[in-house]
Amino acid sequence: MSQLLNNRYRILQPLGSGGFGDTFLAEDTNLPSQRRCVIKKLRPVQQSPQIYQLVKERFQREAVILEDLGSGHPQIPTLYAYFEIDQEFYLVQEWIEGESLEQRLQGGGQFSESAVRSLLTQLLPVLDFIHQSRIVHRDIKPDNIILRAGSGQPVLIDFGAVKETMGTAINTAGKSTSSIVIGTPGFMPQEQAVGRPVFASDLFSLGLTAISLLCGCHPSELTTDPLTGEMVWRDRAPMVSPTLANVLDVAIRAHARDRYPTAQAMLQALQGNAIPPTTTSPPQPLVVVPQSPQPTTVVAPQSTPSTAIPASGFSDFQKMLITASVVGIFVGGAIALAQLPQMLRETNTVETTTVETPSSGSANPPPTPDSPVAPASPPTSNQTPISSVERPPVYVAVEGYYDAVNNRNYEEGWMTLSTTMRNNRALHPDGFASYTEWWTQVENVDVLSTKIISQDQYSATTQADLSYQMKSGRRFNQGLQYQFV
Repeated sequence: MSQLLNNRYRILQPLGSGGFGDTFLAEDTNLPSQRRCVIKKLRPVQQSPQIYQLVKERFQREAVILEDLGSGHPQIPTLYAYFEIDQEFYLVQEWIEGESLEQRLQGGGQFSESAVRSLLTQLLPVLDFIHQSRIVHRDIKPDNIILRAGSGQPVLIDFGAVKETMGTAINTAGKSTSSIVIGTPGFMPQEQAVGRPVFASDLFSLGLTAISLLCGCHPSELTTDPLTGEMVWRDRAPMVSPTLANVLDVAIRAHARDRYPTAQAMLQALQGNAIPPTTTSPPQPLVVVPQSPQPTTVVAPQSTPSTAIPASGFSDFQKMLITASVVGIFVGGAIALAQLPQMLRETNTVETTTVETPSSGSANPPPTPDSPVAPASPPTSNQTPISSVERPPVYVAVEGYYDAVNNRNYEEGWMTLSTTMRNNRALHPDGFASYTEWWTQVENVDVLSTKIISQDQYSATTQADLSYQMKSGRRFNQGLQYQFV
């Protein structure tokens, strides 16, 4: 290596070396301040003209992403420059002067609960920012979190996307693929270990990072419950409060579907503003959207359905809304329905989260553990319809929505959603693009049954059983319950 790299950067000392390349501390001689920086020298794991061109294109794309992330958040290193020399690729990033959590752990032993709470409170918004940009970090661990000198603010370094780019390979079919798994054994979950990371994978790694700080040990030293497959760690940190312990237990659950869906949800649980999800009683998305001048109300699921009342129990105005204003009603119902595609997109990317259905036979498998409700049975003959028509419009509304997406009329389905749902960046971070991204993975949705389970003078609660056929070939069922007003 020449004395001045790229005729500009003077190497001061090596910082580390690995399978993807080397890291150096350097100074920028083109600046009056001789600003210090970190230079990462990266090399592809395979060498060929075809690989080189692919890596070059992907490296440029990943550099743009790193630039956007670094310029958008103070707890992510700023990208100063990137360049290529002799088919080796270089990143020039902000040098974060300070001490990593691993160094602090080795020097001072176990962290206190208050210190870990503070770290989580400061890092979860960083993860939320990253995930809103559709990026999964994939290598969160004590070594990759630096406490900035002076302020003590934690900074998240060493994103995995560039490493994956360097691992680009060509398979026997001549297609590009990744030849490596990004992440650190012990800190990454099972779906990431097979190359299918999701946002909840980062929450798993952050949860284990917190546990390693509280216990003063590496996750590999922890035992696993042979019945549940969950990690056992509380005996290593008996002074941790039940609140924090419960939050961390949810974050490190073996299956992605059982963890917090977002960093924001985990932060709210940590702050006591939300109830952590459980596998035995998942939240049910029941939403009431009034058609008369009443405030929008989120209601809790009913433990026992109320007795259905005859259609005559509705006022003429309400009957008109239900029988004649199907679109308006369904906009309300779609608020609940729209949560299903997002949830499935995040939780069913892992093989273990889907339920394979038989290719023949009448018996259906049980619903997936993340189903909001059990699958509905077909409507019985003694049910009282909402209106005088043979099939209640709420049935028609549900089926019409899925007909639209099955026929690839995504814009029609999108416009069926309420304005609030379309503007919900947690569910649709890229708006219509996120919505279509999910549905293009779905081959078909069958509405197996729709049933009114309760109704009164003002509302009706409806239950549906859906069957999803993915383009990947997998099929699974999902129950959903929602309420119309």
